[in-house]
Amino acid sequence: MNLNLQHWRVERDAEGVATAILDKAGESANSLSVAVMAELAQILDAFDQQPPKGLIFRSGKAAGFIAGADIEEFTQLDTPEKGRALVERGWQLFNRLAAVDYPTLAIIRGHCLGGGLELALACRYLLAVDEPATKMGLPEVMLGIFPGWGGMLRLPQRVGPAAALDMMLTGRSLDAKRAKRMGLADECVPPRVMEPAARQLLFSGQPRRPLPALQRLLNGPLKAVVANGARKQVAKKARPEHYPAPYAIIDIWQKHNGNALAAPAIIDRIISSPTARNLVRVFFLQERLKGFGKAAEFSARRVHVIGAGVMGGDIAAWCALRGMTVTLQDQSLERMGPALQRANKLFTRRLRDPLKARAAFDRLIPDVNGDGVAHADVVIEAIFENVEAKHALFKALEPRLKPGAVLATNTSSLKLEDLRTVLQQPERLVGIHFFNPVAMMPLVEVVQAEGADPDAVQAACAFVRQIDKLPLPVKSAPGFLVNAVLAPYMLAAMRAVDEGISPETVDEAMLAFGMPMGPIELVDTVGLDIALAAGQQLAGGAAAPRCLLARVEKNQLGKKSGQGFYAWADGKAKKGSAGAVPAGLAERLVTPLIDRVDQLVADGIVADADLADAGVIFGTGFAPFTGGPLNFRKNK
Repeated sequence: MNLNLQHWRVERDAEGVATAILDKAGESANSLSVAVMAELAQILDAFDQQPPKGLIFRSGKAAGFIAGADIEEFTQLDTPEKGRALVERGWQLFNRLAAVDYPTLAIIRGHCLGGGLELALACRYLLAVDEPATKMGLPEVMLGIFPGWGGMLRLPQRVGPAAALDMMLTGRSLDAKRAKRMGLADECVPPRVMEPAARQLLFSGQPRRPLPALQRLLNGPLKAVVANGARKQVAKKARPEHYPAPYAIIDIWQKHNGNALAAPAIIDRIISSPTARNLVRVFFLQERLKGFGKAAEFSARRVHVIGAGVMGGDIAAWCALRGMTVTLQDQSLERMGPALQRANKLFTRRLRDPLKARAAFDRLIPDVNGDGVAHADVVIEAIFENVEAKHALFKALEPRLKPGAVLATNTSSLKLEDLRTVLQQPERLVGIHFFNPVAMMPLVEVVQAEGADPDAVQAACAFVRQIDKLPLPVKSAPGFLVNAVLAPYMLAAMRAVDEGISPETVDEAMLAFGMPMGPIELVDTVGLDIALAAGQQLAGGAAAPRCLLARVEKNQLGKKSGQGFYAWADGKAKKGSAGAVPAGLAERLVTPLIDRVDQLVADGIVADADLADAGVIFGTGFAPFTGGPLNFRKNK
């Protein structure tokens, strides 16, 4: 083949089997840009003239198969015509691939997402390589768009409509074994045999595993049953005015058999929506956070955590889950018991494989004497918020640290400048501030005190990325970024309760705004005693709300005590009906939060407005469809 290709390599062996290897020029990961798709069309043109015996697609990158479409190109879709052209290009190209006479196969090793999975679905066979990095999914909904290149047609045909809609509406991905069990992958093999297994499957003539009769009905005459059920599920989590894409996916699948081109009005509405624009912005903000610490050569294998309370215990468990060897220190084994029980539940739930869960549990080592300090690459202090107690601990720790180890505090409210005065090398202390619940919250604030060692800060960021969290560098100041902006927001919410507005109505106002949880339920979850203490530090001398003081005096501390603003049972708040939300309430409650974000950027606590928006989205769940608090104010 005499093709001038920049991003693909095409090889043909003596038996006539062609391999198309995607190795996108100048990038560490493959994505389906306009140029990549145009070259694939050229390859198919050439094969129309000289058909191969079979065609195998694989990646030339170590990073995975294909990460999806080129997100950069989405930012250029400024007219309806450009949006439709983008959909049409992929839909027609992958339909053409699906229709070729020769057998085709995609070897999926590493991530295979969005347009990458749509390409694989257009092949006759899909071979999944069984290793931890292999993940398959259609996460377009996370960007406020839909899988328009055949995924809405072909995924339901492979795995059934309910499972397909669940993947498309949540953005969840599957590992190799699960993909094989569900019928998405035709085979699942270890890496060492993937090449011969691919050739064998390519020429096997093996028919696809048929869907059961009921699934075929649900994908045909009974589509409305699945669609209506899916709409009800989506409505529990996403309002159509905030997140139109999931509703569009259901409509296009049900009414147009997954062909978005048959619904141009939906394409125009989704691609030009503020939600899509803002969620693409959030994607790039997330990528920016992932970049922190990349320049550091630091890599951690061992972590020592001091304090087995809820935060310390859960930090230790998360690090063990992510492959670290972790020593957890507290005054006695009994004090560590609850942390170890929670860790066991986390490993069982997340790993779903008894052997892997056991291995993770074996990596989490109770260490009453603190012997792990001398071997740890990262030492994290997570004891109670008391300066004198932390001073005593740091004085004892410093002489035992190995050279180059990161010394960190998980303090949420104390200034690092006050904590490090007892250290011989005060510049060594950094803040690594996790949020509760550790397993759920993606953001970790990396706190830099005045005169901190830049290498220590970089190493802390690198460690946070290593455990698959998002590091946000912030300066040392009361509450840093996230807690500092939540304090005036929760204060405003409780002031509204003092005025006689019910907690349910206050929460409903902010749920309607797009927050994942109402501020009063958030106070209950944090703990009313903690909210009172934080308020005294962060509210600038403002008097505590009467509704808060009254409950704390009665020891009604929220979720942990079973009663706060709400009664709690089985981990859930028991709420009454909300009633009518007063006009302007949501704006009144969110304004102090946005004002505080603005002030923190002006004060240099966080470097710029984009990073502040990223921190508040990933640290508080602030409505992602807005693009962040400062972006929301700018575009209001």
